[in-house]
Amino acid sequence: MVYKKNFEEVHDKSLEEVKLVLDVLVEERGLNVGYTARETVGRADFVEPDLVIVLGGDGTLTSIAHSVDESTPVMGVNSHPRSEDNGGSYGFFMGSDPSTFSEDVRAALDGEAIVNVLPRLQAEIETTSGNIIRCDPALNDLLVANTHQYQPSKYRLQRDGIDSIQHSSGCLFSTFLGQGAWFRHVANIEGTEFLASEIDDHYLYVARDLPRADRAGDGSYWEWVSKPTVITSDMHRGYVVSDGWDETHFTRGATLTVSLNGPNLRLLTFRGAILDGVSQWLSQS
Repeated sequence: MVYKKNFEEVHDKSLEEVKLVLDVLVEERGLNVGYTARETVGRADFVEPDLVIVLGGDGTLTSIAHSVDESTPVMGVNSHPRSEDNGGSYGFFMGSDPSTFSEDVRAALDGEAIVNVLPRLQAEIETTSGNIIRCDPALNDLLVANTHQYQPSKYRLQRDGIDSIQHSSGCLFSTFLGQGAWFRHVANIEGTEFLASEIDDHYLYVARDLPRADRAGDGSYWEWVSKPTVITSDMHRGYVVSDGWDETHFTRGATLTVSLNGPNLRLLTFRGAILDGVSQWLSQS
């Protein structure tokens, strides 16, 4: 179990409640439970566990999910629900909270939870020397930009017939579910509906602050696409940022291929599928 540790009483109290439940399950079922604070977590903490429990909010879950492979189920527990405190976390990805944890974790262990298989974005970077680097997989969004935000991001963009030289403030990619995190604050897509049949193999793309004269209808501003996007850097130093967390750096001449080829995330929920919360964005035809 990974928990948010920032010495705030509300999170500490939630941790105590969850620990009490897990202590009972250790006695009942002989479970082996390990605890790791988010600030000290490493990839080795997720080697072949049967279940990863994340206690915190959406930010805690997205930061931890980067290290979890596609075969391991993840259960999110909202340690500070907004339903109990206006200053709390909405917890879109958090299917449980301390009040329902005892029931929910038993459902997870017994194979009775709803398994949501969520696609993730990933960038493969080929350096000028031919080395291949993959950034962390992104559950919400992925940013490609100049590390110096006061300078424009310069790059060549290629995708499915598009071949465009652009100067913008960077390219933002979003999964279908991740559009509410950042994408809708960057591009005006209000009222847009997406086919339910496309959400597992399509992603959203926008060139941030692209000059209006360059905003063509061919996808060089924002688009809903399935083909990989290839970006060739003309920046002295740029980076890829996954879900607002870890940075992967590159230099001029590097080629980045962005797609939904990242490992899926097996996210557990208990009172409805994750897509139920965004049904207003979905169209069946």
